[in-house]
Amino acid sequence: MYIRQITDREAGQRLDRYLYKLFPMAGTGFLHKMLRKKNITLNGHKAEGGEKLAAGDQIKVFFAEETLRKFMGQEPSGDLADTATEIPVSVKQAPVEEYRRAWQMYQEIDILYENAHILLADKPSGLLTQKAAQTDISLNEWLIGYLLRDGKITESELDTFRPSVCNRLDRNTSGIVLCAKTVQGAQLLGSLLQKRTLHKYYQLYVKGTVKDSSMIDGYLIKDSRHNKVSIQRKPQEEDVLVGKESYIKTKYSPLQIEADKTLLEVELITGKSHQIRAHLASIGHPLLGDYKYGDKAWNDYYKRTCQIRSQLLHAYKVTFPELEPPFADISGKTFQTGLPELFIRASAQTAGR
Repeated sequence: MYIRQITDREAGQRLDRYLYKLFPMAGTGFLHKMLRKKNITLNGHKAEGGEKLAAGDQIKVFFAEETLRKFMGQEPSGDLADTATEIPVSVKQAPVEEYRRAWQMYQEIDILYENAHILLADKPSGLLTQKAAQTDISLNEWLIGYLLRDGKITESELDTFRPSVCNRLDRNTSGIVLCAKTVQGAQLLGSLLQKRTLHKYYQLYVKGTVKDSSMIDGYLIKDSRHNKVSIQRKPQEEDVLVGKESYIKTKYSPLQIEADKTLLEVELITGKSHQIRAHLASIGHPLLGDYKYGDKAWNDYYKRTCQIRSQLLHAYKVTFPELEPPFADISGKTFQTGLPELFIRASAQTAGR
């Protein structure tokens, strides 16, 4: 008999989804059959699989040792613990050492806020939010490494729930990233992002003078082959047919006008990849440092004088809507981070001096 007791971090997910993670080598049909036959029970009773797990729930699995190891992805080696005790789990989706190494590499990352369910991290420019290749180290690995180091999650819990970032920033965009430490935290952040009730604000420099606040919209057309987008007032029929278009809205307000540029605050009403960069470039105000959509000669000046080598874009503020417990501590609150030093360097320069 194999026993698992649900922790606070794992609570909130469905039993069948929990089992799929625990037994990645078993088919879904097989696991549902085991539930029907009571070879897997929840709190000593027959379960259907759709039950939502709560902290303290106990799952018992009545598999033979060989079957258990096979479906957990473990090689048969050694004896299992006594049948009356809980068996430690060793199968992992990725080496735990990778998480510890990521935390060591990026110990300087600031944590703006943390509670039992979520964490707000201030990502530096140059760091991926999530892996693009197997060998990458990203903020996601740093997050798990940090939680392991502080004893806020155990290695065995990683089998059935992995803390994760919930919104993506481009590698060269800095600022606030929303991270989930628990299933409940992931469900909350996912819902807020989907319903667009969490407000996200950016600061950035654009070329030229912007005197007035405005809301602009349009259609973002993806070019996956070149990892680039274009903005159109109205999408062409062929783009609509293949689903390449997305309706976007971007709100901006000037914060500081300088000789050759304007510091803007931008609120994403929708949130699409490259939206801010492409949308502002489409109205004649490209981002400072953005070589993909911007002004090369202008960027080259700031690259030479300020070492700005990529888009100067910082996700500096988030505001949560009104929330019920267990999230009352963040209900209606705003969290903000300061601007990176490159913004200060850029402010002291003017192209053409």
